[in-house]
Amino acid sequence: MRIGELAAQTGTTKDTIRFYEKIGLVSGRRLDNGYRDFPPETVMWLHYVRTAQMLGFSLAEIARTGEALREAPDTAEALSALFEEKIHVVDARMAELAALRVELSNRVGTGCPLRPVHQSA
Repeated sequence: MRIGELAAQTGTTKDTIRFYEKIGLVSGRRLDNGYRDFPPETVMWLHYVRTAQMLGFSLAEIARTGEALREAPDTAEALSALFEEKIHVVDARMAELAALRVELSNRVGTGCPLRPVHQSA
């Protein structure tokens, strides 16, 4: 299938698909006329990529685990470890953001919030 048809079926743009091809998330072959031709299973894979992004996975994470994800059945066992790992990342990020919020709150009203805040003893 050509890139325009793939874009229409997946709700992405041609530029996005070209970028995904550049970073190795999708691959197509070049026809004699120079057009890209993608296999039909690329539609399902791009839906998977978009869902993974919606769940907070970066393109780098998707690319790194792409081959395993393509081969994994959509079962709880196959994907649970990946989701659990992502939950740990989310929890760590939430803790970082909570600490950042405290730091920002401590700086409100200090006059110059970019200077170090001196803790009183």
